[in-house]
Amino acid sequence: MASPPPAPAPVFPEAIAQRLRSTRLVAGFSTETPEDAVATAKAILAGGIDALEVTLRTADAVAGIRAIAEELPDVLLGVGTILTPEQVRRVKDAGAHFGVSPGLSMDVIEAAAECGLPYAPGIATPSELTQAVNAGSRLVKLFPAANLGGVPYLKSIAAPFASLGVEYFPFGGVNRDNMQDYLAQPEVIAVGGTWLAPKAMIQNQQWDQITEAVKESVDALGNQ
Repeated sequence: MASPPPAPAPVFPEAIAQRLRSTRLVAGFSTETPEDAVATAKAILAGGIDALEVTLRTADAVAGIRAIAEELPDVLLGVGTILTPEQVRRVKDAGAHFGVSPGLSMDVIEAAAECGLPYAPGIATPSELTQAVNAGSRLVKLFPAANLGGVPYLKSIAAPFASLGVEYFPFGGVNRDNMQDYLAQPEVIAVGGTWLAPKAMIQNQQWDQITEAVKESVDALGNQ
C-alpha cells in the first residue's frame, strides 16, 4: 500500500519576514473584548510598532483578531499560543497574517501549511529545532527565551544550524533592558514581549500609557 503524500512544507513569505526584520519589536498581548483588542492595537501603533502577537488566551481572542484585521488592515497581525490545527484555521479565517506557538506540534505545522498560514513553531531544545527544520521551518519561536538561558543559550543552540539559515523569534522574558542583546544576534529576526502592552494597562484601559511604553522602547532601540 502506497504511503500518503507528505504535507506541504511550511512557507514563511519573505515579505512578512522582512517586515519583522524591519520592525524588530513585536508587541504581545491578550484582551477580554474585541473593543479592547482594537484599542490596544491602536495604542501600540501610535507608539511606533506595527507588528502584533495577539495570544489565544481569552474566550474572545479570535473575535479580537478579526476586529483588528478589519479596522487596522495595515498592521502586521500575528497570533500566538496556537496549540491545535483548528486554531490555525480559525485565526487564518479571522485575518491573521502569521502565527506562532509556544511549542512544537507536527499537526499544527501541517495545518498551517495546508491552509496557507505563515507559521513559526516554538522550540526550546536542539531536538525540537531539528524536527522543525526537517518539517521545512526556517523561522522558529524560541520560548521561553530568558528561562532557557537567554542570549548565551540562543547562540549555543543556533550554532549547529547556522548553515541552514534558521532565524529566531525570542519571546518570554524579553524586555526593554535586554532586547538589544537579543537583537544584536544576526540570526534573530525580531523579539517580542508583553512589556510593550502590560496586562494591567490593558485592563485599566490606559491607552496613552501603552503608547508611551511602546515609544520608550522604540526610542531606546533607535539609540542603540
